[in-house]
Formats: sequence, structure tokens, C-alpha cells
Amino acid sequence: MSRHRVSKPGDKRLYEMHAQVCKVLANAKRLEVINLLRDGETTAGELVVSMGISKANVSQQLAVMREKGILTARREGRNVYYRLAYPGMLKAYDMLRRVLLDQLRDTAALSKRWHGVRSHQGGGR
Repeated sequence: MSRHRVSKPGDKRLYEMHAQVCKVLANAKRLEVINLLRDGETTAGELVVSMGISKANVSQQLAVMREKGILTARREGRNVYYRLAYPGMLKAYDMLRRVLLDQLRDTAALSKRWHGVRSHQGGGR
């Protein structure tokens, strides 16, 4: 028998917040920024070098992430240093990454088995 689950009053707001964070993170460059900031703060210039993309592109990604509260920034002289606002988010990042790596491994194993079966049946190329 399944239990019927009822949303609590605050759940709707939390679902909306979760969806907004997921929208921000639905961008490969922003995920790369999160990964590069896992060891601490860095400047936009350092991100440009690490990511191999234009300063304008990095700045655009940083602005979106700051606006949504994913990153914080502090100015020191002429440099602005960015860091993760909530480093605990790396746990979710790493967990999802492990799931995706498992999927890739399973897909590769399935493909290998499929091609092995086809080549034994004479269906290989």
C-alpha cells in the first residue's frame, strides 16, 4: 500500500527556489565555474584562463550566478574575487556527477555488449 504524501505550506516556495537554482545550473559553463571555485575564491581573469573562454562570457556567467545567490564577490584593489555562497552545494554537485558517471559507464557497457552480440550474429560492420 502506498502512502499519500501531502505538500506542506512552505514546500511550494521551496520547490520554486529549487527550480530557479536548477535553471541557473542548467548551463555547462556555470557548472564549470562551480567546479573551479571548489577550492576557494578566484578572480574573473583566472576563470578566463582556466576555462579558455572570453572575459565577456565569464562575466556574464558570474553576473547570473551572483544575481541568483550562487556566488558572492568581494573587491580587493582592482580585483574582484568570487566564491561559492554556499559551499555545501558541492555535495549535490558531486552526487549528481557520480550518478552521471555511473550512467556513462552503464551505457558504455551496454553498447559494448550490444556490439559484441551483433558481431557474433554477423550484423557487425
